[in-house]
Amino acid sequence: MISRIASKFNFCGLAFTVPHERIAFARNDALRYFKRFRGLATHSDAIVYTDHGDPRKVLRRVTHDLPPQLKNDEVLLRMLAAPINPADINMIQGVYPVRPALPAVGGNEGVAEVVEVGSSVTGLQPGNWVIPSFSGWGTWKTFAVCPGTELIKIPNDILLPTAATLSVNPCTAYRMLTDFEQLSPGDVVIQNGANSGVGQAVIQLAAEMSLKTVNIVRSRPDIDQLVKMLKDLGASHVITDEFVRTPEMQELMKSLPKPKLGLNCVGGKHVADLLKYLAKRGSLVTYGGMSKQPLMVPTGSLIFNDVKIRGYWMTQWNNENKNTTESEEMWKYIGGLAQSGRLRAPVHTLVPFEQFTDAVAKSMEPLITRKQILVMDSKPNKN
Repeated sequence: MISRIASKFNFCGLAFTVPHERIAFARNDALRYFKRFRGLATHSDAIVYTDHGDPRKVLRRVTHDLPPQLKNDEVLLRMLAAPINPADINMIQGVYPVRPALPAVGGNEGVAEVVEVGSSVTGLQPGNWVIPSFSGWGTWKTFAVCPGTELIKIPNDILLPTAATLSVNPCTAYRMLTDFEQLSPGDVVIQNGANSGVGQAVIQLAAEMSLKTVNIVRSRPDIDQLVKMLKDLGASHVITDEFVRTPEMQELMKSLPKPKLGLNCVGGKHVADLLKYLAKRGSLVTYGGMSKQPLMVPTGSLIFNDVKIRGYWMTQWNNENKNTTESEEMWKYIGGLAQSGRLRAPVHTLVPFEQFTDAVAKSMEPLITRKQILVMDSKPNKN
């Protein structure tokens, strides 16, 4: 027969009087209470998918337990915010080159706060802000435990939306502006998809480098507001894809130095529009293909102008350049601009984590101009 005799014990200042057979359970209850008292987490909510398909159908929210104790090399993180990017949608659909093992947590980009570190972790301490160092990390969750080597520390005095969107768009823009052509103040960059996240970062970084930008966007009902928004970011010229094929476009380009660099995220016939104005031996860099059409490259651009057609993928660059001087210089530059407020997040809407289904659906609408950013922390310390 099980003894019903009560026993007393004390755990971290908490007194318990329970039957013998409940002592183990009470000790566990006290441990869970103690963790909550310390501000740590015992579980995490995550947005996961177990099959590839339409994100509006395959994503669901689940809760899982966190490890009761960190390993020496691990870090406990409180996720603060994470955007919904086109690559996130493509990854869930199963059409992106990076395909995490299923079931997988959505999200490639985001910012987290360090809550606790393992005994052998160096360079990180509670209160630091960090971002994942590679794609497919799974940022759409409330807490995480991972090795400290998977993280990059960033300044924690950056506006939250900027910090959450720091690792993809600004880095892509920076590398394309610095790796393909030797650009000098006054040089011209021409790009399509200029209102995309990368496009907005290109405009801001180019302005910091004293470069002029010709920015092509699709026609839309709110074109005047869009033009104003991009001009406020530092755009030199904002035109529609319809304007590109007019005599007025030719006059505009005659008034400017020929662009040494063209940036393409649309594809199809829109590539020919860029190449028409690219300088001799200039570079056209493709980093996206929103039209889902192959590039239309006029033969004359290759033969007579000797243009260079290149591609760029930030994930590959990160994989090949982790812990290099080039990576450190990039993060120092971008982090400094973000701290000073001279690099802003794309135009966005902050969405509570619980409303992820609405945010995902919104992010898949055509002509979307506002990036959806999930906010996990109910009381983030940055606006």
